[in-house]
Amino acid sequence: MSSTPSLSKFVVWAPDYADEGALQRRLAVRPAHLENIKKLVSQGILRLGGGFMTPESVDAAAGDKKFLGSCIIYEGENIDDVRKLVEEDVYYKNDVWDKEKLVVLPIALATALPPVPS
Repeated sequence: MSSTPSLSKFVVWAPDYADEGALQRRLAVRPAHLENIKKLVSQGILRLGGGFMTPESVDAAAGDKKFLGSCIIYEGENIDDVRKLVEEDVYYKNDVWDKEKLVVLPIALATALPPVPS
């Protein structure tokens, strides 16, 4: 799947579970999550993404940052394809993201996305 104007854009809000072990689960599978992200970015499927943090995390040392969840913009044929990608992510499979609160919605962007890496 490559980036073309005909593909729809979808925003994913994936809040983390808030239990005591949530951060440890996130950190345990983070390398696999980032490896998958690289693959999806190179394919032009995942266009933008990152972790939401608490306001106090802005000035915190790397080990003291507190994550609240993830926000991702995917490009795809339809919402079902994007939801399947989300459900295949290790954060989803390993109970980092709160499955009951996760949201996938189409988005009409008012600005351009970064170009797909070549």
